[in-house]
Amino acid sequence: MTRFCQGDARAFDALFQRYARPIHGYLARLTGSPAAAEDLSQQTFLSLVRARGRFQAGARVKPWLYAIATNAARDWQRRKRPEDLTDEGELPTSVPAEEPAARDMGLEHAVQRALAQLPEGQRIPIVLHRFEGMGFAEIAESMGLTESAVKVRAHRGYARLRELLTALREETNT
Repeated sequence: MTRFCQGDARAFDALFQRYARPIHGYLARLTGSPAAAEDLSQQTFLSLVRARGRFQAGARVKPWLYAIATNAARDWQRRKRPEDLTDEGELPTSVPAEEPAARDMGLEHAVQRALAQLPEGQRIPIVLHRFEGMGFAEIAESMGLTESAVKVRAHRGYARLRELLTALREETNT
């Protein structure tokens, strides 16, 4: 990132190669739409280019980039038209197209629906921790929160997720 901030175009290529796929996957999980994730990924990297002058030397790139991606997803969700929402007022969820076919698609869809029901403050730490493999310190940095606050949000989110999935399992077993 330091080289990119100094004008090295090859450094951007290296950043893009390293983070494009994980950012796309994160955005697909967050939005439930692979097509939106593609657009938002491009927007994220365009924002990276535009904001490179605000990057603080010595800061970690990954949390900063995920914060940009999260903000892009938030903006996208605010722009969504009401007719694009489900009957429950939620964003439609789907499993990203690049998920392996061997996965249990019913389970994937159930997890996506349950995640969509969580408040954003709980959903984002869970997606970043569980699916993106980020540590709580990195998540805290990307969200502008303390590590303790992120752990509390994630703990509450995981507890609520368990409740939602347990209720779903009980519905399907009866």
